[in-house]
Parts: sequence; C-alpha cells; structure tokens
Amino acid sequence: MDFNDTAEEAAYRAEVRAWLEANIPKTAGSAAGPMDDEDEAGMAAAKAWQRKKAEAGYACITWPKAWGGGGGASWQSVIFGQEEAKAGAPSTGPFAIGLGMCVPTVMTVGNEADKERFVKPAVLGEEIWCQLFSEPSGGSDAAAARTRAILDGDTWTINGQKVWTSGAHYSDFGLLLARTNPDVPKHKGLTMFWIDMKAPGVEVRPIHQMSGASNFNEVYFTDLKITDAQRVGPVGDGWKVALVTLMNERLSVGGGGAGSNYKRVLDLAGDINTLTGLGVKDAALREKLADWFVQAEGLKYTTFRTMTALSRGQTPGPESSIGKVVSATLMQDMANTAMDLEDQYGIISDPDLAPLAAGFQNALMSAPGLRIAGGTDEILRNIIAERVLGLPGDIRLDKDVAFKDIPSGR
Repeated sequence: MDFNDTAEEAAYRAEVRAWLEANIPKTAGSAAGPMDDEDEAGMAAAKAWQRKKAEAGYACITWPKAWGGGGGASWQSVIFGQEEAKAGAPSTGPFAIGLGMCVPTVMTVGNEADKERFVKPAVLGEEIWCQLFSEPSGGSDAAAARTRAILDGDTWTINGQKVWTSGAHYSDFGLLLARTNPDVPKHKGLTMFWIDMKAPGVEVRPIHQMSGASNFNEVYFTDLKITDAQRVGPVGDGWKVALVTLMNERLSVGGGGAGSNYKRVLDLAGDINTLTGLGVKDAALREKLADWFVQAEGLKYTTFRTMTALSRGQTPGPESSIGKVVSATLMQDMANTAMDLEDQYGIISDPDLAPLAAGFQNALMSAPGLRIAGGTDEILRNIIAERVLGLPGDIRLDKDVAFKDIPSGR
C-alpha cells in the first residue's frame, strides 16, 4: 500500500483544491445534509452545488461525459471526495442515494431508454432518487420482501409497504424491489422496478425522529400501476440487481468520514471545566481520545487501501464494509462522551446556544440510525467475517423453501 500521491495524483489534488477554493460559496455551512434535509434553503444550496460540480466535470467523475459525468478515473473521484470534505463544501447528501446506489444500478442493468432518460438529470441535481428495499417484516433481510407485483398484459399492479426509506418525501423516483413469484425460494422470486414517487397509488408518510427531523419514511403502495418498461433487469432476477445496488451502497458509505470528529471532542475538552478541572486534563478522557485517534487513523489507512486498489485499476472488495462499522460506532461513542462533558448544558440543542452549534446533540440522536442505515452492524460484520476473513457462512434453513411456505408468524 502506497500512502503517497503519485506525481499525477498530486497535480490533480492541487487542481481540485484550487477549484474548490474559488467556487465554494461563503454560506456553505448552511447547506442541507443527508440527515438534515427539511430546510428549503439547504436543499436549494445542495442542488446549486451539485450542478456547479457537474458543469465543471467534478460530479460523478468516473461516469461518461455523455451522461453528465467527468469521464475520469476512480482515483480522481477519491481525491475529489477527500478534498471536498476538507474544504467544507455544501452537502450533496440528498443525491447520495440516487448517485451512489440507484442510478448506477440503472446504468448497469437498465435499458438504453432509461439510461438516456435518468442519468444526466440525476448528475445535474435536477432529480432525486430513493431506494425502496426495507420492509416492516423483513428487518435486515432485504430478500424477504412481501410487496407484491402482479403482471396483467403489459401492466404491473403493486401493493405493499416499505419502511425507513431515506428522502422518500422529496424524491422524484425510486428503485423498488418487489415479490413477483412466491412459489420459488425468496431470492429467486424478486424483480426490480423504477417508479415515479408522485404517481397515484404511492403514499409517503414521514417518520418523526427523536432529533425532531423526519428524514425516514414509510411508503405505501395501493394498486400502483406501472408498465413493464419500468422493469430493471429480467423478471425473477431482482436479487441479482439488488446486489448491484448494495455493492454500490457499501462502497459509498464505507469512507469512514466520521473519524476526524475526535478533534471536535478535543476542542470541546480544551474549553470546558469538569469537577476535576479542565476536561482535556482528565486521564480517562485522554485515554478515550487516544483510542479514537487510533481508530480514525485505521479508517484513514483503510481508505488509502481502497484508493491504492483504484489507482492500480483494481476493484475494491467487501473490506469497504469496515469503514461504516467503525465510523458509525465511533460517532456514537464520541457523541455520548461529549454530552457527558457538557453535563446539564447538554440538554440545550439550539445551534445558536450549544457548543459547536449543537453538533454533538445532533450526532447523539443520529448515530443509532446510522448503525442501521446502509446495512446493520450485524450484517456488515457477517460480510467482513465471510468475505474478508473467510469464515463459514451463516446456516440458512430457508434456502430451498418456497417463499410462500416460509413461516411468517401470521
């Protein structure tokens, strides 16, 4: 693994830094993020920044220019992402699911008409996508989908429910995994579709979270009619299509960006007094800070490992799951510690009054959700165990059982 930029990489990094410095708006800090997306001004800022990046060739750097991408290399995308995060650019979180998961699936599996219709508007930030996989009865088992799609001629009728759908309330389109054949094992009876989130028969109900936001949603389908042209991939091959989406998801959430937040706890500890004196002098806290530093460095070098593979033209493997497992837990631990440091003042969540603009209060309430979103800790640990460490896979008793015959508890 090479920790140093090549001459070409260093030149590109300098070019990116210069562009970011010249183009980041002064109000970048108010932009909407992936978990703070109910602010209209923030959403407008996110869309404006996405378009500016696209027009400069910095959005979806590896995608073909004909589809709005930059036509560049994977290592360029990694470098731009690193520098964009450091520079404090406006968030493009509302587009993360579409550009990181849904649209790449359409590009890989969809027909030419769908590629022509959907890819470029998504890159430009004109249209937003959501991912409709999780269901109330399925938990982390995406293949246990009970939402039914029944074909009559050229029309599919869809009935069912999805849950924990991030951004469904502002999305234009969604990628939907539905059960089309209950008479075969669960992984073989699924089909993928794209749907218009504003179509009759689609009802979105935001879920009110303890943070006060409503970023996740329940989505209900009642006799939703779509044409067979909205199918993504062959009938019955939905699980294979879903794996394309999930592999993109693992890579997009595995960067470990939360690791650097230990510096914010250090700043807080240097500016707050506890019963035993200045927080930064507390031995137990210093031990925690050292642990977080080690974890953050591990995340950084894991990202470097991914970047090295990309630079050599290789495809990163399932080790990208490590980043999310570590960073989500790290974020929760740091938020808990910071709130303990703030003591009774930790109940103040007003950004204008709380230390560091109430960042730790928001992190405390968001972290549990992050340990579920994009794959639960347990699922990701299984992936690491089986596909990275080579340990035996879980025993599956339902592997050869028709989906309709799997006990449901009804």
